[in-house]
Amino acid sequence: MGGSGSKKGYWPFAGSSSGDGDPNKEGVDEQSLARLRSFRNATPFVFTRRSSLYFDEDGDLAHEFYEETVVTKNGRKKAKLKRIQKNLIPQGIIKLDHPCIHVDFPVVLCEV
Repeated sequence: MGGSGSKKGYWPFAGSSSGDGDPNKEGVDEQSLARLRSFRNATPFVFTRRSSLYFDEDGDLAHEFYEETVVTKNGRKKAKLKRIQKNLIPQGIIKLDHPCIHVDFPVVLCEV
C-alpha cells in the first residue's frame, strides 16, 4: 500500500534473453550489466527527499494556499475560498531526520 515498486527498466536483471546464442548476452543485456555495476556501488539508504511544501509571497510554508473572497449573489453575501496557485515557490530538497531504506534496493530484511 503506497510506495513505488520495481519497474522493468530499473531492475538490474531486467534484460531480455537473446536467442542468438551469444555467450555475452545470456539473459542479461549490456544495459542491465551497466545498471548492475552502478547498483553495487549504491547505498541502500535515502538521506534526502523532495518536499511537497510551498512558500507563498509572505514566506508562509504549506501544502496549499487559499484566499477568502466575498461573493454577492441576489443581495446575499457569501464567503468562498479560492485556491492560490500562482507565485508559489517549492521548498525543494530536504534532509531526512533518519535515513530510510530505498524502496527498490534488493535487500531481504529478516528478524531472527
